[in-house]
Amino acid sequence: MLRRPVHDMDFILPAAALSAARLVANALGGAYYPLDEVRETGRVILAEPERRRIYLDFSIQRGGDLFSDLRARDFTINAMALDLDQSAEVIDPLSGAADLLHRQLRSCLPSSFTDDPVRILRGIRFANALQLHITPETLKLLKQSVPALVQVSAERTRDEIFRILEGPQTAVSLRTLEMLGVLPYIFPEILTLRGLSQPPPHTLDAWEHTLDTLKRLAMILNALSPEYQPDSAASLTAGLIALRLGRYRQSISEMMAAELSVGRSLRGLLFLSAIYHDVAKPQTQKLDEKHRVRFIDHDRIGAEVIASRASELRLSNVEIEWLRLVVRHHMRPIMLANEGGEVSRRAIYRFFRDTGEAGVCVCLLSLADVWATYGVELNPQVWTRQVEVIRMLLEAWWERPQESVHPPALVSGHDIIQELGLIPGLEVGRLLESIREAQSVGLVNDRNQALDFARALIDQEINQGSH
Repeated sequence: MLRRPVHDMDFILPAAALSAARLVANALGGAYYPLDEVRETGRVILAEPERRRIYLDFSIQRGGDLFSDLRARDFTINAMALDLDQSAEVIDPLSGAADLLHRQLRSCLPSSFTDDPVRILRGIRFANALQLHITPETLKLLKQSVPALVQVSAERTRDEIFRILEGPQTAVSLRTLEMLGVLPYIFPEILTLRGLSQPPPHTLDAWEHTLDTLKRLAMILNALSPEYQPDSAASLTAGLIALRLGRYRQSISEMMAAELSVGRSLRGLLFLSAIYHDVAKPQTQKLDEKHRVRFIDHDRIGAEVIASRASELRLSNVEIEWLRLVVRHHMRPIMLANEGGEVSRRAIYRFFRDTGEAGVCVCLLSLADVWATYGVELNPQVWTRQVEVIRMLLEAWWERPQESVHPPALVSGHDIIQELGLIPGLEVGRLLESIREAQSVGLVNDRNQALDFARALIDQEINQGSH
């Protein structure tokens, strides 16, 4: 009805839903797995081009008839159905089509949220993603039911959170979650950001800065999307990103759609890292010798905070480490820009040595962070410098990886042990890393030079030790 692309479909059957799901998976060459064997609910996943998937969920009818099943659903706009034999007729017992026409979100029953509290998060997602107005009665029921979120499993909470993070208007959704009192149940650590003042060049407190970072991040990703239209530039600030970084838009788009775990994209993880990038500022706030406010180590401590929250949400170990890296290093590109001049090959190598593939998302987050820091007072020279640093980093990652990111190995640990007479241990790994860094700046170019470089390092350490 909204003429939007459909990527998931729900099928209701009177019986044998799991068997039907298996048959459909076999017929269409899809993957099948049971979502809830007790309630007989199964899922079929079909792969599409560009890493997209179609989800087909099969479940048995609940209640005495189809109308009973639909009435027990969350919102009226989701309580409509089509008979596959008579697909021209919409089955709409609760007037969901009329609600959609009037852009309103209405719960099916007074008990909708207590029956399943995760619908609270789902309602906020629908309202913001589809630009619907939550009816006063539904909003009252929703707010009253918020404490029931403690009953929802971490996995279901996580899945609904990521649908919010991957959708449009993440900043608006986060503010709505705050206004309705939901944050203590999903992101309790970020509550202390509210009202925390920040020194210049910041123009907002830590909470408003976080919300603005989400907004700017969405604008940056829009400027770097394959569908970007120059005439739709929100500002000259976004226009410069499109101009200087536009050649990476396809690579960035593919990366944002990639999944470290099935069903959760890097885009969602990036927005989660943006929510938590300054989470440790309240606990690291101190005055320096000149009585200026500083947040020393907020990036390092924040990395552990988001890792802990990600673990609570049952994210995979690889996702947890990815989030830790992005928050831990989100200040790196900003510091490189502040140093002035050309970013050295050594600095580029060390940046990606420490961040790996997460470094690209560190770059995107740092741009949003800087933009949100200065706001309307953003100096064009400061912004141009920041974008140029990101350009150099992305160029190294995608265009010159063997030069500055991960040079090809010239020697192995076995070579080091055999040629230099060492025993296996940490020193061998340290020498290999020193050789790779020397390669990145052009000091070492072949095997003999690599071994000579390692010998020189050992000799230098021996001489320093004798003194």
